[in-house]
Amino acid sequence: MNNPTPAIPAQPLIETAQLLAALQAAVTSTLDRKRRLGHYAVVWQDGRPVAIGEDRPDTGTDPLDMPDQSPP
Repeated sequence: MNNPTPAIPAQPLIETAQLLAALQAAVTSTLDRKRRLGHYAVVWQDGRPVAIGEDRPDTGTDPLDMPDQSPP
């Protein structure tokens, strides 16, 4: 017996929209708090994680290009 794939609604459900709004508000609030406290945050830009903020780590190199320093 074949079960057809349920149709995806063209518009997001009300619950989905409310969840998205709540998540966006939480992220906005957290980033604003970090900025006011002078803490850095890591965000996604141009397909890569990027540290933003005045106290972001400055290693002089891209942390993604650094060798793995975890213990063996």
